[in-house]
Amino acid sequence: MKQIILNVKEHKYQFFMDLIRNFDFVQVLEMEEDSKEAIVKHIEEGFKEMKLYKEGKLMGTPLKDFLDEL
Repeated sequence: MKQIILNVKEHKYQFFMDLIRNFDFVQVLEMEEDSKEAIVKHIEEGFKEMKLYKEGKLMGTPLKDFLDEL
């Protein structure tokens, strides 16, 4: 099975979803986007982790190790 990621204009989304669901060979997997509140929470957590790292209370990952994981 192959996978495709598409960007559809908001005003055409429902039409497109109705159309694509009629194909028996297509499996639709909808993904929800993070809310603004969730995004802000993640950013705040990142700043807290950065503060802990600067205070020496949290160990960072060396850049080479991080890049090796990619």
